[in-house]
Amino acid sequence: MFTQFKLHKLLLKSIQELGFESPTPVQEEVIPLAMDGVDLKVKAETGSGKTVAYLLPTLHQLLSRANPDAGTRALILLPTRELALQVFTACKDLAKHSNLTTTLITGGEYIDEQIKFLDQEPDIVIATPGRLLKHCENETIDLYKLDVLVIDEADRMLDMGFSNDVLKIVDKCNTERQTLLLSATLKGIYGPAAEILRDPESVSLNNEEGDEQKNIEQQIVLADNTLHKQTLAYEILQLEEHDKAIVFTNSKTKADRLASFLMHKRLRVGILHGDVDQEKRSHVMELLRQGKVNILVASDLAARGLDIHGVDLVINFEMPRRGDTYVHRIGRTGRAGEKGLAISLISSLEWNLMIGIERYLKRKFERREVPGFEATYTGPVRVKSSGKAAGSNNKKLKLTASQRAKKRKLQEKKQNKKRKKKSIAVDSKTDNL
Repeated sequence: MFTQFKLHKLLLKSIQELGFESPTPVQEEVIPLAMDGVDLKVKAETGSGKTVAYLLPTLHQLLSRANPDAGTRALILLPTRELALQVFTACKDLAKHSNLTTTLITGGEYIDEQIKFLDQEPDIVIATPGRLLKHCENETIDLYKLDVLVIDEADRMLDMGFSNDVLKIVDKCNTERQTLLLSATLKGIYGPAAEILRDPESVSLNNEEGDEQKNIEQQIVLADNTLHKQTLAYEILQLEEHDKAIVFTNSKTKADRLASFLMHKRLRVGILHGDVDQEKRSHVMELLRQGKVNILVASDLAARGLDIHGVDLVINFEMPRRGDTYVHRIGRTGRAGEKGLAISLISSLEWNLMIGIERYLKRKFERREVPGFEATYTGPVRVKSSGKAAGSNNKKLKLTASQRAKKRKLQEKKQNKKRKKKSIAVDSKTDNL
């Protein structure tokens, strides 16, 4: 029960109304340490309940040590607008019985309107790094009296190139603050963490390699080409029961084409990629939350940080080029102890990518077929000891029998043209003699 943490009575009232019964493992570990005021480095996957794990002790501190003249006392940094909005909503729900004020600062919104909110010195600011840094540089926000700094999804901040922005923001903060840094993985964040944290306690909720994917069944389906993949994606979405599904592509063009194909098949589809403006993104996310859309076609950058409840199916229309990107993609499902399914569609060009990601994860994917839509491609004829396709045959494997015949005809045509040119040249020389 949450009563064990001796939280402020106004927070306990909100928890009861929200229907929270018992804390998750990450909440049990983080809340008491954070309430003691120490810096924390937390490794926990998205969907484990970590948002509540840092919001409750942060709100408790602000309520227990009221200081109406202090200005902004808590800052929560997140990598994307969607995730920031989700945390903003959760914070408002937990603090609804208090007088604490909260402001959301993200890109894609009018900066003048944000300045008006910041002039009122809200107790809590929830922000994305790029836009907040502009406010810091313009001196439209004061962070020198900050009590608590939370940096959530730290690994994704680094992936998205926000490391320098975050460090610049930290330099503007009160040096006597408490800092909580949360990440799904600690790979690559040790350097920034050392600059941000002071003698931190560590909490790790997924110690074992590959533990993040323990609730996710991972499969591959071989495909012949893009058109075949479109059919496979549609059939899988029909075959597999799902509340919500996300289909990932590597490019905006592929996302547009696939979304159009699935919409033509009368599926309830939304789309997110870099060319979708903020108003449309917000509209798509709202439709998804309301259940009016249950399939999201997305590029990697657009989906970074998305915390969508009820995703039980992820389809990789194209295999990502990096292992960590694959982990982020499939991590949209199988959250908070729920089961999830991730299916990757693999063409001959993606075989080696798949093998590389298997080695990154130290596991083998389950092979499956979609009945009635099996691929003619069954894998490389020859493989290296690593499992990758032997390079000398790669070009031949990409061509069908008809394509090879067509190629031979073109080569013969070129050779005939060369012979004809030589013959004309010889005849010309003879005429000149």
